[in-house]
Amino acid sequence: MLHGRMASVTLRVVPRASRPGVEAGPDGVVVRVRAAPEGGRATEEARLALAGALGIPKSRVSLRAGARSRIKVFEVRGLDVQDLEMRLRAT
Repeated sequence: MLHGRMASVTLRVVPRASRPGVEAGPDGVVVRVRAAPEGGRATEEARLALAGALGIPKSRVSLRAGARSRIKVFEVRGLDVQDLEMRLRAT
């Protein structure tokens, strides 16, 4: 059973980026990270960047799918879909 609000976001991770950051546009959410896609480092950096962009603690963001893919689904606890979309548009 799930308690509280929860939303998920599907995004694309771009590893080895020269300018890291989170961008939300008409084509979806893109997270650019400096880390290489080895040993889960790019995924972890993307999780931390997403939490920072949303202004929430990193413990509330967890990977749901896509550990070995550039397309990932993260679960965000404590935000509903509307809050999530509003915060991503502000990035």
